[in-house]
Amino acid sequence: MVDKESLQMLEMPEFQKKTVNIKNPERVEEIICGLIKGGSTKLQVITDFDMTLSKFLHNGKRCSTCHNVIDNCKLITEDCRKKLQQIRNMYYPIEVDPTISTEEKYPFMVEWWTKAHNLLIEQGIRKEKLAAVVRESDVTLRDGYELFFDKLNERNIPVFIFSAGIGDVLEEVITQVGVFHSNVKVVSNFMDFDEKGVLKGFKGELIHVYNKRDGALRSSEYFDKLKDNCNIILLGDSLGDLNMADGVQNTESILKIGFLNDKVEESLEKYMDSYDIVLVGEETLDLVNAILQKIL
Repeated sequence: MVDKESLQMLEMPEFQKKTVNIKNPERVEEIICGLIKGGSTKLQVITDFDMTLSKFLHNGKRCSTCHNVIDNCKLITEDCRKKLQQIRNMYYPIEVDPTISTEEKYPFMVEWWTKAHNLLIEQGIRKEKLAAVVRESDVTLRDGYELFFDKLNERNIPVFIFSAGIGDVLEEVITQVGVFHSNVKVVSNFMDFDEKGVLKGFKGELIHVYNKRDGALRSSEYFDKLKDNCNIILLGDSLGDLNMADGVQNTESILKIGFLNDKVEESLEKYMDSYDIVLVGEETLDLVNAILQKIL
């Protein structure tokens, strides 16, 4: 049964934008109804970072991912930068190619991340330099990020940021803009520094775009502590992000919102089959914030 409040929800201006695509409005109404009914005590947010909380484009220009922040910084040599760009040019088209299955993409993503990380390790990057590198970068969070993070923190809603990027860069980005609150947990590829603060490797299991299900299951201890938080808002920009909530037991309502940034025409149908709401060419978190406003 869909109540009046959630029906009115889809009539809100944030839902009327051309960027919003919904395959099954009734289903979305039903899910939002469940989220509203559950309120703040049952809610948790599970989200990707690069091109989901951060922008894909800003004023028509491509923005940096966490890896790009390092790739483009002064700490690495020109030769290394060229090699990283060559690797990206080889593997990125595979990542976003809608005609290649996730299973087929998987080994290529492992190759890409492993080669890129090995090149960075060779550069002897120093931990103390990361803050300045982030400050000088063009990584940009989506408009409305302050409201998003602050509202969730105010209501003590757990936020699980699950990123295939570089965790140290990600945490520095959200620290510098003042939104790394105590309710935020980051799972990502974290750098491993030696006793002199020089990069010597990466910690734990590699996280790439298409193995997040494995990482979600490894994070079951985190999710076990949140047994009552059985309602989820999931935010992603890749079909690989759809599995980020697989570590959660006893899910009641889950709303999956996808940001489709690239290969739009070729990928829209697949995204609409997979995500409840698909946002195309959207630079803001307005719709997400409007939904949170109703729940909280």
